[in-house]
Amino acid sequence: MNFTKTTEADSNYNHLEKMTVSELLTNINSEDKTVPLAVENSLPQIEKLTEKVIEKLKSGGRLFYMGAGTSGRLGILDASECPPTFGVSHDIVMGLIAGGDTAIRKAVEFAEDSITQGWKDLQDFNITEKDFVIGIAASGTTPYVVSALKKCNQNNISTGCITCNEGSPLALTAKFPIVVIVGPEFITGSSRMKAGTAQKLILNMISTTTMIRLGKVKGNKMVDMQLSNNKLVNRGTRMIMNELLVSEEEANQLLKEAKSVRKAIANYKK
Repeated sequence: MNFTKTTEADSNYNHLEKMTVSELLTNINSEDKTVPLAVENSLPQIEKLTEKVIEKLKSGGRLFYMGAGTSGRLGILDASECPPTFGVSHDIVMGLIAGGDTAIRKAVEFAEDSITQGWKDLQDFNITEKDFVIGIAASGTTPYVVSALKKCNQNNISTGCITCNEGSPLALTAKFPIVVIVGPEFITGSSRMKAGTAQKLILNMISTTTMIRLGKVKGNKMVDMQLSNNKLVNRGTRMIMNELLVSEEEANQLLKEAKSVRKAIANYKK
């Protein structure tokens, strides 16, 4: 199948090695500024996918991100931040990467080229029709991801994707595709740059919107966050002080007893 990979197109800049540090930084920043506008063009697609994710999670399903390299790492990053930020279980949003956990830190050669491993990795989690799988691949051609989504479709499991190439195999396979066209990278083909930034923005949007709709935020506060360090304990204490108009000492005591901002407020109001 022939399609044009804009992520592989020649950079708009040349002779990068002759640029000053100031020129390099300014030009990278100029390219980066175009990314949020590219994401804005994809908002209708992002909305459709997110609505479906919310529906699945409200019915007791899970969200899986799948990718290789940068795309896989970004999925794992977003998934790993959901429990501490929103107080959800670690098995609600999960990130899978071609090559397994080793690949989070070091590239695993040819792991992304397997057309069977992606589906095997999903089966390890007993994937069912209740779940939703999002394939992440800037190129839209990663075999590990595309093949897994095809198997999901065959098994009536809802699929989405985040890719940066129009008409890619991944975009054509996913039932809820998000295609965000960021154009050529500053360094030709280095899709960890603009494509990676676009993916990060979209993942933030999907998970944050989903968690808000699942009731994990009150007003604009993370009332279900895990109190895993002093900064978060202090933030939780301030939330309780502002909500209940109590002293810092009392707020801190309520938080210690309840171990959750939401529970502390609810207990006090009882």
